[in-house]
Amino acid sequence: MVYFFQKKFGIEREVFNLSRIAEISRETAETRITLRLDLDGGGRGEISTGIGFFDHMLSLFARHGFFDLSLACEGDLAVDCHHSVEDAGIALGAAFKAALGDKAGIARYGSAAVPMDETLVLCAVDLSGRAYLNFDLKFSAERIGGFDTEMAEEFFRAFSDNAGMNLHLKLLDGRNNHHICEAAFKAAARALSDASRPDPRVAGALSTKGVLA
Repeated sequence: MVYFFQKKFGIEREVFNLSRIAEISRETAETRITLRLDLDGGGRGEISTGIGFFDHMLSLFARHGFFDLSLACEGDLAVDCHHSVEDAGIALGAAFKAALGDKAGIARYGSAAVPMDETLVLCAVDLSGRAYLNFDLKFSAERIGGFDTEMAEEFFRAFSDNAGMNLHLKLLDGRNNHHICEAAFKAAARALSDASRPDPRVAGALSTKGVLA
């Protein structure tokens, strides 16, 4: 179930969303998720997935993207973390898509290169409506805490597929697995913050097609 609330006002030829908020409820036989996202928040994260490292990643994603994100997930962690991480990506992607609405007036593109000690990760985003993930991060460990490192790619694929965005993540340098994953989440947050930001120069959708879908 998806709810999104938008208030709009016109300034000459521009239309801006004053409130870009989405609430998602998703329940399967494997997970139960409730999520609230405010694209124009202050970076507050209230995250509970039962996976400590993943909670940390989503909390810093909210903080560095200046998104207010509340996410609670009850999943079948007795199996492994796969379903919880992937379904959280599905729900977060659906929330971004709903909160952005018709994407009128947004910058559409965003990119960020984020360093963390020896690590440098690049993220580039296009909120085009077309889903594509180019994931080029390499991990030397199978797990970070209770988080399987292979699930980083599954999370970002579920996120990009359900948000309808083109998402590139590339490791430029780095060895420490914690640093690599953290820099990736921070870079994605910064890139999405820029891409989703209203730009007063943009009339309607920033596309020669006239729509971003």
